[in-house]
Amino acid sequence: MLPTQPYLKTIERDLWYRTCFKFTNMQRKNKIGLVLSSPPGYSETFFRNKIRGLQEHGYEVVLFVENLDQIPDDLNCSIYAASNFNGGIVLKVMTFFGVLIRSFIFHPMRTMKLYQLDKADGVSITKRLKHIVLNAFILKHHVDWLHFGFGMLAVNRENVAQAMQAKMAVSFRGFDLYLSPLKHPNCYVNLFQKDVYYHVLSEEMKDDLTHYGIRDERIFVITPAIDVSFFKRPEALIKNSDHTLQIITVARLHWKKGLEYTLEALEILKKTGVTFHFTVVGTGSEYERLVFAAYQLDILEHITFIGKTSQKDIKTYLENSDIYLQYSIQEGFCNALLEAQSMGLLCISSDAEGLSENILHEETGWVVPKRQPKLLAQKIQEVQSLSDSQKATIRHKAVSRVQNQFNLERQVQAFLRLYQL
Repeated sequence: MLPTQPYLKTIERDLWYRTCFKFTNMQRKNKIGLVLSSPPGYSETFFRNKIRGLQEHGYEVVLFVENLDQIPDDLNCSIYAASNFNGGIVLKVMTFFGVLIRSFIFHPMRTMKLYQLDKADGVSITKRLKHIVLNAFILKHHVDWLHFGFGMLAVNRENVAQAMQAKMAVSFRGFDLYLSPLKHPNCYVNLFQKDVYYHVLSEEMKDDLTHYGIRDERIFVITPAIDVSFFKRPEALIKNSDHTLQIITVARLHWKKGLEYTLEALEILKKTGVTFHFTVVGTGSEYERLVFAAYQLDILEHITFIGKTSQKDIKTYLENSDIYLQYSIQEGFCNALLEAQSMGLLCISSDAEGLSENILHEETGWVVPKRQPKLLAQKIQEVQSLSDSQKATIRHKAVSRVQNQFNLERQVQAFLRLYQL
């Protein structure tokens, strides 16, 4: 028996709707919502490069930030900030209930969904309402992926992506994965029970994350990357002749960078008669402590603290250096170490977390156990005493590996594979 005419028209109309819907989805750009504490500054090249790379491959990127002190004019993406709760108690209460009511009125489905998901997790009613207010500036927007740039930014937001019908990703860096749980015990218990994809910087971090019960296929190792076309040093600028040994570190002046151990190693070098100068590029809370330590160790005259400077100036300092040190006691991976290798410096790092993957020991540089300044001083002297041909071999391998494996396009392609799931 043949189908009736009205039935055939119904089929044709259904096919037409499906074709239009499919065409609309093909035309619409995939949208990535990136959650950060603030817009990435000039020196935060990881996020800036990621945003630019995704845009170049047809993705739309929007930023959700907790603080918006200033709006960068070179990011070329929409930025949405959380509500401001500054002011007296009356103003704070008015703002709180204003945000809460508007969220229920203008976005009732998502708001109610978040409320119900939090309730299912055993969250108290007070915290459920706080979570709605905390995340109202995100809930109102459509994204395909909601990606939290740091682990702690996902705390108290574990159900937001599901309420928005978006996929969820969380990036863990060394500080978030290793130190935050010490400061905030059990902070990730709820997060690790959710349907989340994770981005980590090294295989070691991936292995550590699986100990929390995260399935292997949910974890993506995407290392930092650098602009390898910028961080290049002409062969003619590489010095092998005897001269004052120029040593450099580019890092925040933070305890986790292990700079005090570095200074102790340099004191040993001085006592053994090595002529050196140490340049430290970066700012941070440990500046006074490090200056005083250098003074007490009687090496202050051999050290220059540069402070904050531009990428162009950093490249110049690297061009005029022989050895790069990254003797951190905690480090996710470290862009600066990649930049130094790409510039052909002889690089020595500690074995903290991802650093032993950043450098291949005795192939592209040297890895020394952390908190061992005597071993570090010994290794510096060993590297200095290598023949010119041995140094050239290490430099060549390091430059080649960074140029091929840690370039920006390779990193973007890795993120594209994640977002195509």
